[in-house]
Amino acid sequence: MASRLALGAASAVLLACLAGACQHAAGQAPGATRTTAGSVAEPMPVLAPTVAIPAPPPPRPDAVATAPPFPATAAADPPPAAEPEEMPPVRRPAVWRADSSKPGPERVAEARAAKLGVVQALFAASGVAFPPAQMLLRGFKRDRRLELWAASGRAGALRHVTTYEICYASGDLGPKRREGDAQVPEGFYVLDLYNPSSRFHLSMQVSYPNESDRILGDRSRLGGEIMIHGNCVSIGCLAMSDERIQELWVATTALRDAGGKVHVHIFPARDIDGLLGSGGYGGPEHHDFWRNLKDGKDRFERTRTLPRVRVDPGGRYLFD
Repeated sequence: MASRLALGAASAVLLACLAGACQHAAGQAPGATRTTAGSVAEPMPVLAPTVAIPAPPPPRPDAVATAPPFPATAAADPPPAAEPEEMPPVRRPAVWRADSSKPGPERVAEARAAKLGVVQALFAASGVAFPPAQMLLRGFKRDRRLELWAASGRAGALRHVTTYEICYASGDLGPKRREGDAQVPEGFYVLDLYNPSSRFHLSMQVSYPNESDRILGDRSRLGGEIMIHGNCVSIGCLAMSDERIQELWVATTALRDAGGKVHVHIFPARDIDGLLGSGGYGGPEHHDFWRNLKDGKDRFERTRTLPRVRVDPGGRYLFD
Protein backbone atom coordinates (compact mmCIF):
# COMPACT_ATOMS: atom_id res chain seq x y z
CA MET A 1 0.00 0.00 0.00
CA ALA A 2 2.83 2.42 0.87
CA SER A 3 4.49 1.80 -2.49
CA ARG A 4 1.19 2.45 -4.36
CA LEU A 5 0.72 5.71 -2.47
CA ALA A 6 4.28 6.83 -3.25
CA LEU A 7 3.85 5.96 -6.92
CA GLY A 8 0.55 7.85 -7.09
CA ALA A 9 2.11 10.92 -5.46
CA ALA A 10 5.06 10.94 -7.86
CA SER A 11 2.71 10.51 -10.83
CA ALA A 12 0.64 13.46 -9.65
CA VAL A 13 3.76 15.65 -9.58
CA LEU A 14 4.66 14.73 -13.15
CA LEU A 15 1.11 15.33 -14.42
CA ALA A 16 0.98 18.69 -12.69
CA CYS A 17 4.22 19.70 -14.38
CA LEU A 18 2.93 19.11 -17.90
CA ALA A 19 0.78 22.25 -17.66
CA GLY A 20 3.64 24.51 -16.64
CA ALA A 21 7.06 23.25 -17.74
CA CYS A 22 9.14 22.83 -14.60
CA GLN A 23 7.33 25.06 -12.15
CA HIS A 24 7.30 22.26 -9.61
CA ALA A 25 11.06 22.37 -9.32
CA ALA A 26 11.14 25.93 -8.09
CA GLY A 27 8.89 25.16 -5.13
CA GLN A 28 9.14 28.86 -4.36
CA ALA A 29 9.34 29.54 -0.67
CA PRO A 30 10.19 32.47 1.58
CA GLY A 31 13.88 33.30 1.23
CA ALA A 32 14.17 32.57 -2.50
CA THR A 33 15.23 35.57 -4.55
CA ARG A 34 15.61 36.32 -8.24
CA THR A 35 18.26 38.66 -9.58
CA THR A 36 18.45 40.34 -12.97
CA ALA A 37 21.12 42.52 -14.55
CA GLY A 38 21.09 46.01 -13.09
CA SER A 39 18.54 45.24 -10.39
CA VAL A 40 18.46 44.29 -6.75
CA ALA A 41 17.22 40.96 -5.53
CA GLU A 42 13.45 40.76 -5.37
CA PRO A 43 11.48 38.30 -3.24
CA MET A 44 9.80 35.57 -5.24
CA PRO A 45 6.11 34.80 -4.73
CA VAL A 46 5.23 31.83 -2.61
CA LEU A 47 3.65 28.94 -4.50
CA ALA A 48 1.66 26.43 -2.54
CA PRO A 49 3.15 22.93 -2.78
CA THR A 50 1.05 20.51 -4.76
CA VAL A 51 2.04 17.06 -3.66
CA ALA A 52 4.28 15.86 -0.85
CA ILE A 53 6.53 13.00 -1.92
CA PRO A 54 7.14 10.54 0.91
CA ALA A 55 10.80 9.84 1.63
CA PRO A 56 11.88 6.24 0.97
CA PRO A 57 13.76 4.17 3.54
CA PRO A 58 17.45 5.08 3.91
CA PRO A 59 19.49 3.34 1.18
CA ARG A 60 22.80 1.57 1.55
CA PRO A 61 25.60 4.16 1.87
CA ASP A 62 27.41 2.75 -1.18
CA ALA A 63 24.36 2.46 -3.44
CA VAL A 64 24.47 4.33 -6.75
CA ALA A 65 21.48 5.19 -8.92
CA THR A 66 21.35 4.27 -12.59
CA ALA A 67 19.90 6.94 -14.90
CA PRO A 68 17.58 5.87 -17.74
CA PRO A 69 18.55 6.87 -21.29
CA PHE A 70 17.48 10.30 -22.49
CA PRO A 71 13.99 10.04 -24.06
CA ALA A 72 14.00 10.19 -27.86
CA THR A 73 11.18 10.32 -30.36
CA ALA A 74 13.11 10.31 -33.62
CA ALA A 75 12.65 7.26 -35.82
CA ALA A 76 16.36 7.00 -36.53
CA ASP A 77 18.16 7.45 -33.24
CA PRO A 78 21.90 7.70 -33.94
CA PRO A 79 24.09 6.10 -31.28
CA PRO A 80 26.16 8.45 -29.10
CA ALA A 81 29.67 9.09 -30.30
CA ALA A 82 32.18 6.76 -28.69
CA GLU A 83 34.00 8.68 -26.01
CA PRO A 84 37.24 7.96 -24.18
CA GLU A 85 37.38 7.38 -20.47
CA GLU A 86 36.12 10.58 -18.95
CA MET A 87 38.54 12.65 -16.94
CA PRO A 88 38.04 13.83 -14.34
CA PRO A 89 35.93 10.80 -13.37
CA VAL A 90 32.17 11.26 -13.57
CA ARG A 91 30.35 11.74 -10.28
CA ARG A 92 27.37 9.42 -10.56
CA PRO A 93 23.95 9.87 -8.97
CA ALA A 94 23.61 8.49 -5.45
CA VAL A 95 20.34 7.14 -4.03
CA TRP A 96 20.62 8.95 -0.69
CA ARG A 97 17.50 11.06 -0.20
CA ALA A 98 17.40 14.24 1.83
CA ASP A 99 14.84 14.84 4.56
CA SER A 100 12.26 17.01 2.78
CA SER A 101 10.74 18.14 6.09
CA LYS A 102 13.79 20.23 6.99
CA PRO A 103 13.58 24.00 6.43
CA GLY A 104 15.87 25.64 3.89
CA PRO A 105 18.51 26.95 6.32
CA GLU A 106 18.96 23.44 7.76
CA ARG A 107 19.31 21.97 4.28
CA VAL A 108 22.02 24.49 3.44
CA ALA A 109 23.85 23.86 6.71
CA GLU A 110 23.65 20.11 6.10
CA ALA A 111 25.01 20.52 2.55
CA ARG A 112 27.93 22.63 3.73
CA ALA A 113 28.77 20.27 6.56
CA ALA A 114 28.69 17.21 4.30
CA LYS A 115 30.12 18.61 1.08
CA LEU A 116 32.32 21.66 1.62
CA GLY A 117 35.40 19.50 2.12
CA VAL A 118 34.52 17.39 -0.93
CA VAL A 119 34.08 20.45 -3.15
CA GLN A 120 37.27 22.05 -1.88
CA ALA A 121 39.17 18.86 -2.70
CA LEU A 122 37.73 18.76 -6.24
CA PHE A 123 38.84 22.34 -6.86
CA ALA A 124 42.27 21.75 -5.33
CA ALA A 125 42.81 18.69 -7.53
CA SER A 126 42.09 20.79 -10.63
CA GLY A 127 44.37 23.62 -9.50
CA VAL A 128 41.57 26.16 -9.02
CA ALA A 129 41.11 28.34 -5.94
CA PHE A 130 37.91 27.97 -3.93
CA PRO A 131 35.82 29.98 -4.10
CA PRO A 132 36.69 30.62 -7.75
CA ALA A 133 36.38 33.89 -9.67
CA GLN A 134 34.66 32.32 -12.72
CA MET A 135 32.40 29.29 -13.12
CA LEU A 136 30.65 27.56 -16.01
CA LEU A 137 28.24 24.63 -16.03
CA ARG A 138 28.08 22.86 -19.43
CA GLY A 139 25.10 20.55 -19.89
CA PHE A 140 24.89 17.87 -22.59
CA LYS A 141 21.37 16.48 -22.75
CA ARG A 142 21.88 13.31 -24.74
CA ASP A 143 25.07 12.39 -22.89
CA ARG A 144 23.48 13.14 -19.48
CA ARG A 145 26.49 15.10 -18.38
CA LEU A 146 26.88 18.38 -16.48
CA GLU A 147 30.46 19.64 -16.48
CA LEU A 148 31.75 22.14 -13.95
CA TRP A 149 34.53 24.49 -15.13
CA ALA A 150 36.13 27.25 -13.09
CA ALA A 151 39.05 29.66 -12.87
CA SER A 152 40.88 31.30 -10.00
CA GLY A 153 41.13 34.70 -11.71
CA ARG A 154 38.55 37.01 -13.27
CA ALA A 155 40.20 36.63 -16.66
CA GLY A 156 41.88 33.73 -18.40
CA ALA A 157 41.22 30.10 -19.15
CA LEU A 158 38.89 27.89 -17.12
CA ARG A 159 39.80 24.41 -15.91
CA HIS A 160 37.61 21.32 -15.86
CA VAL A 161 36.88 20.67 -12.18
CA THR A 162 34.47 17.72 -12.38
CA THR A 163 31.59 16.16 -14.32
CA TYR A 164 28.23 15.08 -12.94
CA GLU A 165 25.89 12.52 -14.42
CA ILE A 166 22.42 14.02 -14.86
CA CYS A 167 20.00 11.79 -13.00
CA TYR A 168 16.90 12.63 -15.05
CA ALA A 169 15.75 15.01 -17.80
CA SER A 170 12.58 14.98 -19.89
CA GLY A 171 11.78 15.76 -23.51
CA ASP A 172 13.78 15.21 -26.66
CA LEU A 173 16.79 16.84 -28.25
CA GLY A 174 15.98 20.36 -29.38
CA PRO A 175 15.28 23.75 -27.78
CA LYS A 176 12.42 24.71 -25.52
CA ARG A 177 9.96 26.89 -27.43
CA ARG A 178 6.80 27.03 -25.32
CA GLU A 179 5.32 26.30 -21.91
CA GLY A 180 4.28 22.70 -21.40
CA ASP A 181 6.49 21.13 -24.10
CA ALA A 182 8.53 19.26 -21.42
CA GLN A 183 11.74 20.36 -23.13
CA VAL A 184 15.00 21.21 -21.39
CA PRO A 185 16.21 24.50 -22.93
CA GLU A 186 19.29 24.71 -25.12
CA GLY A 187 21.36 27.87 -25.22
CA PHE A 188 23.47 30.23 -23.14
CA TYR A 189 22.25 31.25 -19.69
CA VAL A 190 23.24 32.13 -16.12
CA LEU A 191 21.94 31.00 -12.73
CA ASP A 192 19.63 33.74 -11.47
CA LEU A 193 17.84 32.24 -8.46
CA TYR A 194 18.83 29.93 -5.60
CA ASN A 195 16.05 28.28 -3.59
CA PRO A 196 17.05 26.33 -0.45
CA SER A 197 13.41 25.45 0.28
CA SER A 198 12.54 23.76 -2.99
CA ARG A 199 10.21 20.76 -2.91
CA PHE A 200 13.08 19.07 -4.75
CA HIS A 201 15.62 19.65 -1.99
CA LEU A 202 17.84 22.46 -3.37
CA SER A 203 17.36 24.26 -6.68
CA MET A 204 19.16 26.80 -8.86
CA GLN A 205 17.22 28.53 -11.64
CA VAL A 206 18.49 28.79 -15.21
CA SER A 207 17.70 32.18 -16.80
CA TYR A 208 15.29 30.80 -19.41
CA PRO A 209 13.77 32.49 -21.39
CA ASN A 210 16.73 34.52 -22.58
CA GLU A 211 16.65 37.06 -25.40
CA SER A 212 17.04 34.39 -28.10
CA ASP A 213 14.25 32.28 -26.59
CA ARG A 214 11.90 35.27 -26.54
CA ILE A 215 12.51 35.88 -30.25
CA LEU A 216 12.35 32.27 -31.45
CA GLY A 217 9.78 30.83 -29.05
CA ASP A 218 6.03 31.19 -28.55
CA ARG A 219 6.00 34.68 -27.10
CA SER A 220 2.54 34.29 -25.58
CA ARG A 221 3.50 31.25 -23.46
CA LEU A 222 7.23 30.72 -23.17
CA GLY A 223 7.11 29.11 -19.72
CA GLY A 224 9.90 29.42 -17.19
CA GLU A 225 11.21 28.24 -13.82
CA ILE A 226 13.74 25.88 -15.38
CA MET A 227 15.90 24.49 -12.60
CA ILE A 228 18.90 22.40 -11.79
CA HIS A 229 17.61 20.62 -8.69
CA GLY A 230 17.64 17.44 -6.64
CA ASN A 231 15.26 14.52 -6.16
CA CYS A 232 16.04 12.88 -9.54
CA VAL A 233 12.60 13.58 -11.07
CA SER A 234 11.51 16.43 -13.30
CA ILE A 235 9.71 17.77 -16.33
CA GLY A 236 11.80 20.30 -18.26
CA CYS A 237 14.63 20.64 -15.75
CA LEU A 238 18.00 18.99 -15.13
CA ALA A 239 17.52 16.77 -12.09
CA MET A 240 20.41 15.55 -9.98
CA SER A 241 20.42 13.20 -7.02
CA ASP A 242 20.18 14.96 -3.65
CA GLU A 243 23.80 14.29 -2.72
CA ARG A 244 25.10 15.72 -6.00
CA ILE A 245 22.88 18.79 -5.84
CA GLN A 246 24.41 19.47 -2.42
CA GLU A 247 27.85 19.63 -4.06
CA LEU A 248 26.60 21.88 -6.85
CA TRP A 249 24.88 24.13 -4.31
CA VAL A 250 28.06 24.51 -2.25
CA ALA A 251 30.13 25.25 -5.36
CA THR A 252 27.79 27.70 -7.08
CA THR A 253 26.70 29.65 -4.00
CA ALA A 254 30.35 30.22 -3.08
CA LEU A 255 30.75 32.24 -6.29
CA ARG A 256 27.36 33.92 -5.83
CA ASP A 257 28.30 34.99 -2.31
CA ALA A 258 31.54 36.46 -3.69
CA GLY A 259 29.52 38.58 -6.12
CA GLY A 260 29.99 36.46 -9.24
CA LYS A 261 27.63 34.81 -11.72
CA VAL A 262 27.56 31.17 -12.73
CA HIS A 263 27.21 30.72 -16.49
CA VAL A 264 25.22 27.78 -17.89
CA HIS A 265 25.60 26.47 -21.47
CA ILE A 266 23.19 23.69 -22.49
CA PHE A 267 23.66 21.67 -25.68
CA PRO A 268 21.73 18.79 -27.27
CA ALA A 269 24.84 16.59 -27.22
CA ARG A 270 28.61 16.68 -27.12
CA ASP A 271 28.77 15.43 -30.70
CA ILE A 272 26.67 18.06 -32.48
CA ASP A 273 28.33 17.19 -35.79
CA GLY A 274 27.04 13.64 -35.37
CA LEU A 275 23.49 14.91 -34.86
CA LEU A 276 23.72 17.14 -37.91
CA GLY A 277 25.07 14.32 -40.07
CA SER A 278 22.69 11.61 -38.94
CA GLY A 279 19.50 12.99 -40.47
CA GLY A 280 17.58 11.35 -37.65
CA TYR A 281 16.95 14.38 -35.48
CA GLY A 282 15.12 17.59 -36.17
CA GLY A 283 14.79 19.41 -39.46
CA PRO A 284 16.43 22.43 -41.07
CA GLU A 285 15.25 24.72 -38.25
CA HIS A 286 16.80 22.54 -35.54
CA HIS A 287 19.96 22.01 -37.55
CA ASP A 288 20.50 25.72 -38.12
CA PHE A 289 19.98 26.36 -34.40
CA TRP A 290 22.41 23.59 -33.46
CA ARG A 291 25.08 24.95 -35.81
CA ASN A 292 24.71 28.27 -34.02
CA LEU A 293 25.09 26.57 -30.63
CA LYS A 294 28.13 24.71 -31.94
CA ASP A 295 29.80 28.03 -32.79
CA GLY A 296 29.70 28.96 -29.10
CA LYS A 297 30.63 25.46 -27.95
CA ASP A 298 33.64 25.31 -30.27
CA ARG A 299 34.79 28.77 -29.26
CA PHE A 300 34.92 27.79 -25.60
CA GLU A 301 36.68 24.51 -26.38
CA ARG A 302 39.35 26.34 -28.40
CA THR A 303 40.06 29.06 -25.84
CA ARG A 304 38.69 27.71 -22.52
CA THR A 305 37.45 31.25 -21.90
CA LEU A 306 33.87 32.42 -21.41
CA PRO A 307 32.55 34.03 -24.59
CA ARG A 308 30.64 37.27 -24.50
CA VAL A 309 27.24 36.27 -25.85
CA ARG A 310 24.93 38.59 -27.74
CA VAL A 311 21.72 37.96 -29.74
CA ASP A 312 20.89 39.46 -33.13
CA PRO A 313 17.36 40.59 -34.15
CA GLY A 314 16.66 37.15 -35.63
CA GLY A 315 17.43 35.35 -32.35
CA ARG A 316 20.85 34.08 -33.44
CA TYR A 317 23.65 33.98 -30.89
CA LEU A 318 26.78 36.05 -31.58
CA PHE A 319 30.05 35.39 -29.76
CA ASP A 320 32.85 37.84 -29.00
